[in-house]
Amino acid sequence: MTDRRSFLLISLAGALAAPLPAEPQQVRKVYRIAFLALVSGEDTSLMTALVERLRELGYTEGKNMVFTYRSAEGHPERLPQLAMDLIRGNPDILIAGFGTLAAQAGKAATATIPIVFTNLGDPVGAGLVTSLGRPGGNVTGLTDQARDLQGKRLQILREVIPISSPKAIAVLLNPDTPFTALALKEVKAAADATHTPLKVFEARTPDELSARFEEGMNAGVVGLLVLEDPLTYNARRRLAELAMRFRLPTIYGYRDFAEAGGLMSYGADRRVMYRRAAEYVDKILRGARPADLAVEQPTTFEFVINLKTAKALGLTIPPSLLARADQIIE
Repeated sequence: MTDRRSFLLISLAGALAAPLPAEPQQVRKVYRIAFLALVSGEDTSLMTALVERLRELGYTEGKNMVFTYRSAEGHPERLPQLAMDLIRGNPDILIAGFGTLAAQAGKAATATIPIVFTNLGDPVGAGLVTSLGRPGGNVTGLTDQARDLQGKRLQILREVIPISSPKAIAVLLNPDTPFTALALKEVKAAADATHTPLKVFEARTPDELSARFEEGMNAGVVGLLVLEDPLTYNARRRLAELAMRFRLPTIYGYRDFAEAGGLMSYGADRRVMYRRAAEYVDKILRGARPADLAVEQPTTFEFVINLKTAKALGLTIPPSLLARADQIIE
């Protein structure tokens, strides 16, 4: 009996001392995230906001995320090849940067890999989604346009310009930008409602900008509204210089224009939009389908006034506008 008890105790002790069978280790998924940009410098101006939000959501480069960035450096003809190069890497998701062309290049390269665009004007008109509410397909994201946005820009410009009699305001646009038709329609509707004459000037390349300003001054325009797109964004410093040379009060879409010397900007807060794009990425990587994620329109806008430029133009900004500004550059 004693020997049997001793044997059992020795056997139990041995079992407790023996190493437990190894449980299968959970392999952490490493997500491959690709980013396609058209605009030069987009990695430094807005990518920080996107990557910061991804990190907050649990994605860290070198641990569970491989982030690949490609930029066409302002040359749209490079986008299709860059998109194909990124898709060949079989990413889990492709993010398309500012403007429509990067998203279109991505969609042309793949009909299966999810694509999230960060901010563009008219995703329906560009053929990227079926509707804002139900995108369909493999593409969704954020649009920087909202109802009455162009009308508010026109209203702000009219408050700054001392118009004693009806004078024309110029609209500068790139006709090759897909959202231009929609934006111009909204500007014209707002102009008609306020009995404001408009003159429309088109530019497809930076070299055409100076001539368009000269044509505007010859036509007697007293203010300018610039419809943003990759062309005008890349030329924002040049536009500010031309507006100063021709002493033409101008309003733009993004704060970057005012920071580059432009008089005023009113539009969506793109930093917020890039953070929201990271949240779309997270949802899709967790199993959501792009087809079911509604395209988001902006709810946060920022109004920036460059007071230094106003003084150089000899303009007095009404106190009511100064009080509404989110930022005043002095």
